[in-house]
Amino acid sequence: MTDKTQITLPKLGESILSATIVQWFKKVGDRVERDEPLLEVSTDKVNSEIPSPVAGVLEEILAHNGQELLVGAPLAVVSGSVGVKSTVAPTTSAPQSSSSDDSFISPAVMRLLQEKGIPLSDIDKIPRAAGRLTKKDVEQYTCPHNTSQPGIERVKMTSMRKAIADNMVKSFYEAPHASLVTEVDVTEVMRTIAAEKQSFLEKHGVKLTITAYAARAIARALQAFPLINSSLEADTIVMKKFVNLGVAVSVDQGVMVPVVKQCHTLSLPEIAKEIAVLADKARTHKLQPQDVQDGTITMTNFGMTGTMLGIPIIRYPEVAIVGLGAITKKAAVMPDESIAARSVMMVSLTFDHRVLDGLYGCGFLNELKKHLETDVS
Repeated sequence: MTDKTQITLPKLGESILSATIVQWFKKVGDRVERDEPLLEVSTDKVNSEIPSPVAGVLEEILAHNGQELLVGAPLAVVSGSVGVKSTVAPTTSAPQSSSSDDSFISPAVMRLLQEKGIPLSDIDKIPRAAGRLTKKDVEQYTCPHNTSQPGIERVKMTSMRKAIADNMVKSFYEAPHASLVTEVDVTEVMRTIAAEKQSFLEKHGVKLTITAYAARAIARALQAFPLINSSLEADTIVMKKFVNLGVAVSVDQGVMVPVVKQCHTLSLPEIAKEIAVLADKARTHKLQPQDVQDGTITMTNFGMTGTMLGIPIIRYPEVAIVGLGAITKKAAVMPDESIAARSVMMVSLTFDHRVLDGLYGCGFLNELKKHLETDVS
């Protein structure tokens, strides 16, 4: 005797509400073992494999490649032996697709609801032409009139862009932002990079960059100014004894922030390797959930685009973010009053003013500046 188990899209992260089907590893009729990967899905953060919670035969595939689904939406039906433990709801408890059940929502309608940003709790507010909710009902609810105009194109946000927007809005309105900027002389660092870049590449397999030096300097500066490396929970400041540095990486007109774990314990070559590996995984969509979790502070290098100065928004629930500007040349007066050409970079610190004050932020920036200017080995 067999029973049927419906496999649904599991919750893949605290803030992840949907995922897109990338590929199926099994086809209808294939044998599936418990915990064997069934399919791969993509979210705004990472790609993840969805394992089967039961052993049996893949009887039906309910979602197809390229389809975006809300968490909890049906993925497949697996037939297995009675008594096999299941961690998902059986098909008998799921909405049926018969025409007599007006509560059933098709995958296409589910996807449209997600695109329109309509939560499932608001479905009952949508007027229905007849019986079951349709895509036309949803379109009429969100766009009751044709508002298209000549010369105007409306582009729907991707799930990644929407997730970034939601996080930025939450951070900006919940945390009172303040920013500080300092100029850092990176002449010696750039000379060291130029002199050692080839040998460093041959020895360690990755490029030596200003980003690695900045990451090390941030980790060292945080040892003297630990409030920068904290988060706020209600009226409690949670100070972290470790530095998990998020490094912003531009991908597909969005930004991923993989995390260099325990950055304060790593050497310069180890930091450079970790940043290179994580950046490559981000750009090839191979990041795993653990690669983007548990960050304590973030660094973004917009100087790579030639931008000299930027004031980034804090990544919630962190309390600070460091921005690196472009490296430029300038004539500077040296201690002996001679004039010399120097390489300089603007570095900004944006912080949550609830947790720390400007003087403390100035102290951190000065410490960061000191390490970037003097720790060149």
